[in-house]
Amino acid sequence: MEADDLILVTVARTQGSVPREVGAWMAVRADGLTGTVGGGHLEFDAIARSRAALAGGDLADEVRYPLGPSLGQCCGGVVWLRFERVAAGEDLAARLPLPPLRPVALFGAGHVGEVLARFARELPLALHWVDSRDGLFPPGPAPRGWRQEVADPPADAVPDLATGSAVLVMTHNHAEDFDIMVACLRRQREQADLPFIGMIGSRTKWASFRQRLQARGFTEADLAQVTCPIGVPGVAGKQPGVIAVAVLAQMLALPQAPG
Repeated sequence: MEADDLILVTVARTQGSVPREVGAWMAVRADGLTGTVGGGHLEFDAIARSRAALAGGDLADEVRYPLGPSLGQCCGGVVWLRFERVAAGEDLAARLPLPPLRPVALFGAGHVGEVLARFARELPLALHWVDSRDGLFPPGPAPRGWRQEVADPPADAVPDLATGSAVLVMTHNHAEDFDIMVACLRRQREQADLPFIGMIGSRTKWASFRQRLQARGFTEADLAQVTCPIGVPGVAGKQPGVIAVAVLAQMLALPQAPG
């Protein structure tokens, strides 16, 4: 094998309690690795098998690991790992299993929005990121499933959001926030396809918005669909990074859409 060849290790099947899900992967090189299939003795053995193959040994296509009896790991389930040789120069990305992505619409590229989007690059989220100002999105290619849109006013982007999008409203302008909320609630009346509508802000801000939305004819049932403040309850701190982590944890905890 060439010096830059690698072994792609993928979780092919699972049974019972296991550390990683089907599709989790790890790329093993002679002098390094990327990704993880769960750590512990399972991963240690997978790395040893892979490096032995890179040194010229045989490589099984798939290996069954009973975690309790064979490896002494407390999970107690069974993992089947698939091992594949990837030649030097071959496109590894084309071989990787693609996890499903949750659609999230993020309105706002300010301090919190920027940090949230940066952290979200490592998560299974398809971000539709909207701001009314040009030049705020980071340069370079966006991750798979992402869309970065300059829309002025940003509420104009609401009809084009993917079905099932969780919506996060955190623009630099309260008037923009309000118009986005109006657009989202109108869409909910017509389509009922936004499982989460959240807005950054205090309870005082939401009380003011409630009154104005009620004056626009929105009912208590309409307003009950809005979460404000956003973020996992109990997380203290107002730094952008703290808020971003709390909100992303809330997104990951949302129930998966059927199918």
